Amino acid sequence: MTIKSDEEDDLNFMNVLQGDVLEEEEEGREATLVGEDTDVQEELEQHYFLGSIKSSVMIRQVPSEGIPFKLWPAAKSLVNHLDKYRLDPSSSPLTLIFSAFSNVSQNSPLRILELGSGTGLVGITAAATLGASVTLTDLPYVVPNLQFNVDANCNTLTLNGGTINVAALRWGEAEDMESIGREFDLLLASDVVYQDHLFDPLLKTLQFYLRNNTVFVMAHLKRWKKKDSVFFKKARKLFDIDMIHSDPPSSGSRIGVAVYHFKCKCQDGSKSKINVCS
Repeated sequence: MTIKSDEEDDLNFMNVLQGDVLEEEEEGREATLVGEDTDVQEELEQHYFLGSIKSSVMIRQVPSEGIPFKLWPAAKSLVNHLDKYRLDPSSSPLTLIFSAFSNVSQNSPLRILELGSGTGLVGITAAATLGASVTLTDLPYVVPNLQFNVDANCNTLTLNGGTINVAALRWGEAEDMESIGREFDLLLASDVVYQDHLFDPLLKTLQFYLRNNTVFVMAHLKRWKKKDSVFFKKARKLFDIDMIHSDPPSSGSRIGVAVYHFKCKCQDGSKSKINVCS
């Protein structure tokens, strides 16, 4: 997810995000990246087979449009974990989290909000594999492609009891957050920690939604040690955070995608530094 006024920066960040891992952020320059071809600009349609539902999810990417229109490693990792959970809960790091919602899912669909949905692959997969009610969100200019991908998977969603709503959400904007509402059981996101000017808006958004028993699951690929450190230092003042899984590094990388579990500190009786959890 990125701010519309920064669309010019998207292509620069595309070059950074294409790589699996940025080992160091050095003073005055960025380290060399190892990753995918950064020259691919045409519209792409890809199919992701989900063994748990014996069906594929189709996703349209438009890399030339910027960061939200392309799939990134953490999204693919989270999709894999969701598929594994449906196939065999014992093999998925998400089992402990979803087990807390067992009563919810028996009585009504799990309510999921995805932040920075991008192409929508994660949220569409969650709806299909969990039979969940999912709200996909991103900036207004991303919404049409999100809706396109939802419509393209309508039959798969219907057959598996999943429903999806698509909405614009500018992180930290009270009007957008209030419009969407806050009645969710679970928040999901992948590859949303990369631009430091978005850290505070993202944390403000999480503070708005993480209340009562709502939790946040984030898949993240470390690219900058310093930036990651800044984000997690701020986040840990507001939330209890646990790493629940780390994927093995992919070829050419030293670090794999990590999956984190966030909950508001007020859930265990302590007080949030900004009292927005209650």
